[in-house]
Amino acid sequence: MAPQHGPRRARIAFSDSAAKQLENLTSEAEIHALDRALVVVSVAPDVGEPIPGDTAGPQLREYADEVERVRLLYWVTALRTVVVVAYLEV
Repeated sequence: MAPQHGPRRARIAFSDSAAKQLENLTSEAEIHALDRALVVVSVAPDVGEPIPGDTAGPQLREYADEVERVRLLYWVTALRTVVVVAYLEV
């Protein structure tokens, strides 16, 4: 019998501005909060709410984790890569 695998996770990439934000993370609590939000979005890229806007570009989405007080702005490519545009603490 073949082993059962969970759903394939989306790959996470960061925009230049999000990468700069990551460089400024200093505490373990901030890193843990971001990691938790990234896991949620990688497992279910459609979990975030669509942000209304221009339909010419990619559809931006917003995921907010009220427990960790984190908000991610991201978009999903056709190949299910999640591109994080910004990481915000609320």
